[in-house]
Amino acid sequence: MDKTYASAADAVADIPQGASLAVGGFGLSGVPIVTIRALLARGVGDLEVVSNNCGVDGWGLGELLAAGRIRRVIASYIGENKEFARQYLGGEVEVELTPQGTLAERLRAGGVGIPAFYTATGAGTAVSDGGMPIRYAADGSVAEASAPKELRPFDVLGREREYVLETAIRTDFGLVRAAVGDRHGNLRFEKSTRNFNPLAGMAGRVTIAEVDELVEPGVLGPDDIHLPGIYVDRVIVLTPEQSGDLPIEKVTVRPRPISHTEGA
Repeated sequence: MDKTYASAADAVADIPQGASLAVGGFGLSGVPIVTIRALLARGVGDLEVVSNNCGVDGWGLGELLAAGRIRRVIASYIGENKEFARQYLGGEVEVELTPQGTLAERLRAGGVGIPAFYTATGAGTAVSDGGMPIRYAADGSVAEASAPKELRPFDVLGREREYVLETAIRTDFGLVRAAVGDRHGNLRFEKSTRNFNPLAGMAGRVTIAEVDELVEPGVLGPDDIHLPGIYVDRVIVLTPEQSGDLPIEKVTVRPRPISHTEGA
């Protein structure tokens, strides 16, 4: 039952070329950066990544992207990652854009064995009607577009509207970052890191968790566990230096007003 691994390199040693990965993180919060870098060092490519976004330039999944290791991304937005936008518009990477809540539910559905579900989000738009560019050609034309999805009317609280059928996501591996974990793989996440990490962990057939702090089984109470160990296969304990590698996504500064006390 002890799921700890000596290093991230050991934990990712069997991730093959062409694997699919569900990766936790929300912006720069809760990104399993140590595991991503271990995978980068392995040199595997042709990866399919499912994540809220694909990191930023030079950090997170952006490191794998810049190295040309990612073939396809399922995400809710491109954000301000210039390399991601360049590769997408240049036809170097396929992108399936999915509404954020739908992406979260597709991951959760994969983890609990629900093959598909209906949602009102995106019904009657390009999400359901198809035509969203998945891959561009070198000349800027659309080489591959999304296909139409099934629509079905449902009466909910006396109001009939159309709902779109979305399929679950199941990946070969899940990569997550947790604040606290135990040797059995039970995990606790902090604040916004809880948005996508538990879902990515549920969706992976083999889930690797890097943790800032390792505690013994029983220390985490049932109400403190956000992802049960049944979903987690490998645990990596980060060093203080690795835990502290947390860049700030937006740096904003403004003049600080001088108080009467300071000016006296």
